[in-house]
Amino acid sequence: MSAEASRQSVPETLDAWRQVTARRGLEGRVPLASLKRLSSLLAEPEGDVTFSLDFDRDKLGVAYVEVRAQAQLPLVCQRTLERFFLPVQIDQRMGLIRDEAEEAALPPGYEALLVDPSGELVTLDVVEDELILTVPVVPVAPGTDAVESGWGAGEAPEAAERPNPFAALAALKNKPE
Repeated sequence: MSAEASRQSVPETLDAWRQVTARRGLEGRVPLASLKRLSSLLAEPEGDVTFSLDFDRDKLGVAYVEVRAQAQLPLVCQRTLERFFLPVQIDQRMGLIRDEAEEAALPPGYEALLVDPSGELVTLDVVEDELILTVPVVPVAPGTDAVESGWGAGEAPEAAERPNPFAALAALKNKPE
């Protein structure tokens, strides 16, 4: 199945509460270029993301969506300025809430997903949000050499040789009267 054909089979929106009641899920594969907010963080928006969303309730009756996604994100290493692919694998359970006050009632390990009171959920926004959270603030390719911590080391001995400007005050303070 082509990426475009798969993109067409992913509904733009769905009713989260109806999905939970029916214990439904969906799978899809979309081009990274179709995720506009994520695309702006990438070196080039090439490749696809494969994902699944599974809706259900846990033993406590909490409505959730299990988000799983896999992608290779093309980023620019900030040490070498070369392009590399960051492998991303997401497996996140998100508790569905109607308002922010419900967030405190979520069990540990759940992230909150605020759903419109009508239940409308923009399908790809959920996947895109999770992918955006995986992009490092400063992308660094695995295996690149660490930046040396001795920057300015040549200046340190020079600073140590200078006399302390407060030494004269210390001598006055210690002088007996």
